[in-house]
Amino acid sequence: MPDSPLSPADELGTKIQEGQQAVEYLWHVPDDAATREKLARVLAQIQDLSARKGRREMPKLCDELLTALRASPSPQQVDMLHSGFERLQKLWQAAKTGLM
Repeated sequence: MPDSPLSPADELGTKIQEGQQAVEYLWHVPDDAATREKLARVLAQIQDLSARKGRREMPKLCDELLTALRASPSPQQVDMLHSGFERLQKLWQAAKTGLM
């Protein structure tokens, strides 16, 4: 993987956006294995990046979302993932503006 020109905060935001897009796709195809694997990788990257930044809530939330992702595909599961990524987005924005 080439070195990213983004700052760690921007890289985290990019990963969150990437995850949101994958979850949006799962609304239409909830059992798409490739997208689910991609989402698991993105969540692991968000977890790692946020932990390195000293965040506590984001890695914990990623754990919850990874657990949800392992469940059987369903509309409820996708809704949980969607809500989780909205929370990650809000936490990232708060951290980026210095509120956290």
